[in-house]
Amino acid sequence: MSGPRVNSFFLGNYSGVNFSIILSPIDEETGKLQLANCNGSKRAGDWNLNVTPGMNTSKVTISLSRNLQLCLPNATDCCTTPLCVVETLQVLACRDSVMLARLLIQAEIYANSSFTGNVSENATIIPNQVFQPLGSCPCDLTAGACDVRCCCDPECTPDLKLLFNKSCFTGVFGGDVNPPFDQLCSSQSMEYTPDWFPFLCVQSSLNNTPFLGYFYHGATSIPKVPSFKIRLQTSPGKLFTGYRQGDPIMTEENEYFTIPQQSMAGQCVGNAPVAYLQNFDVKCLTNLASYKEGLPHDVKINSGTGDFIQQNVIYRTITDMGKFITESESLRTAEVLCQNVTFAEHYEFIWKDKNIEGINVTVFLGSLCDGEILTQRFTVKFLNLKSTNATELFWNPGYQVGKPVRTANMNASDTFGSLNIWQPAGRGLCTSATYRPVLFGLNSFSGCTLEVDINEDCSLLRGNVTEKLNSLIQATHIGKRGNSNYSDLNDWVEIIRLDPFNSDTNVSTGSLKGICPDIPANLNIRIIFADVGAVQGIPQQEILAVQISYSTVIWQFQCGLICENSISFLPITASVQFIKVPAQPPIPMTRFQINYTEFDCNRNDVCWPQLFYPLTRFYTGEPYSQCLAKGLSLAFLVLLAAILSNPWFSEV
Repeated sequence: MSGPRVNSFFLGNYSGVNFSIILSPIDEETGKLQLANCNGSKRAGDWNLNVTPGMNTSKVTISLSRNLQLCLPNATDCCTTPLCVVETLQVLACRDSVMLARLLIQAEIYANSSFTGNVSENATIIPNQVFQPLGSCPCDLTAGACDVRCCCDPECTPDLKLLFNKSCFTGVFGGDVNPPFDQLCSSQSMEYTPDWFPFLCVQSSLNNTPFLGYFYHGATSIPKVPSFKIRLQTSPGKLFTGYRQGDPIMTEENEYFTIPQQSMAGQCVGNAPVAYLQNFDVKCLTNLASYKEGLPHDVKINSGTGDFIQQNVIYRTITDMGKFITESESLRTAEVLCQNVTFAEHYEFIWKDKNIEGINVTVFLGSLCDGEILTQRFTVKFLNLKSTNATELFWNPGYQVGKPVRTANMNASDTFGSLNIWQPAGRGLCTSATYRPVLFGLNSFSGCTLEVDINEDCSLLRGNVTEKLNSLIQATHIGKRGNSNYSDLNDWVEIIRLDPFNSDTNVSTGSLKGICPDIPANLNIRIIFADVGAVQGIPQQEILAVQISYSTVIWQFQCGLICENSISFLPITASVQFIKVPAQPPIPMTRFQINYTEFDCNRNDVCWPQLFYPLTRFYTGEPYSQCLAKGLSLAFLVLLAAILSNPWFSEV
């Protein structure tokens, strides 16, 4: 057997068979076991017998019911020695007092080496170190013996203390672990006590002391632990005032509405809250073993006013598995386990102002088998109630972070323009690269590579690179706001273009073959924006200016030992930078701020404007009425101390 339980099996017909267990001590004279009979029961000492019948096989289980923990001081019902149990058992199977089978068990069980039970009532109780230190006598270094000069040592008898009574250790090491502090009114440790000391001293017991790190208990506040469940004011009266950009969308159960999203590390998080007015398109890898279902589609969403709306779900079946199954670890056979899972989910939130008007969900289902890796796709898109699928306006005075920048081409009959950056694919060549729009507030950097021959003409190369870069900008103006009107020219700012420097000298011939200077390989897009106001407390951002410039490089053909009839590569890049500036010029500094920089609050910890900070409206630690009352009381005490001080009442 292994442990306090053993299992055995009885083969044969179980009908009419009685099982019993007996303790069989060994005869000290003969050394033999005592004879057993069929008169036993299913319990013997601390042992229990349990039988689970079957068709032709019955399971017999013998278990020990006693505690196997080593004894603590003054404890019972435990093991006094490490070898806790040494007993001999016999299990008998009888029918009509006739023994059919017998099982002999020799049990040797040791006590558990690790403690898992309850703490005894006599265990050492550690005091609360807030009011009493754990080491009340730090100089007590020797156990069971008296430490010389340690007057707080309990092993030191009064006779031994007489030998060093006048030279005991002082301070914290000598046992004075809670001395009275200087600010205590009853303290007499200060040699010089100023006149104002009785007004500003501390009236407190030694339980509240800075030496124990707990000077004042005061009122405690419960910390706000972040959770995926918060309370909403939805009844009665529907006090929930709607969503703002970035707020998490809530469900009927006052929980976050979650969809798998990518974290900062690039991994997918299954229970990520969906933020209001923030689109995303993510792909997550999973297999059948790690697949988990998300929130059910019958969950109702809080619209923003306290009402709850139901999701409109459309289920479709995936026909082309190759777009989602990226890898197969083994060939599919008839015995492989397969399951119908979600391949993709597309959410469309219809919104208006601060509320959600409807939710359309399209779910694509397919069969995922064991050994296959699935690339799931989850998309969220917010569509304004007044917008169409072709064009989506913000219906908001300012831009929203993550939304495409509005562009216009005033020189064309079709005023719609585009401002894009590259999205390389495959080998990263410019011929296979696609475009993606520039998103407001998100700095980005992208690029691709051009194939260049060693005999490339520098002028043609400059023109080809410039054409590739200009293809990203099919616009002449940028919308100031997210709802800029194409018919109003005042809603747009013209793009400032700084053309690249083109050298008139032909440097691609002669000894400079394979070297071309002044290649405009870098496109720099700088967008200047500012906060120009607020709508219902939300800052509104507006684009003030857009500048496009080029950075030139010197291209040199890279080759090995042989450079004839070979191809080299030229990387070209495009970067977008959003620069925030003040909407209005900052308030000019006063002459005092310019000359006396040591009193500047932004540069120093102490400054004149913050001298009466607790009495100003900027201090929010306490109600303003209490701050004012305390300030007046303090001013009265200072005035009283000044009147009662020595200069007015000293004798001449």
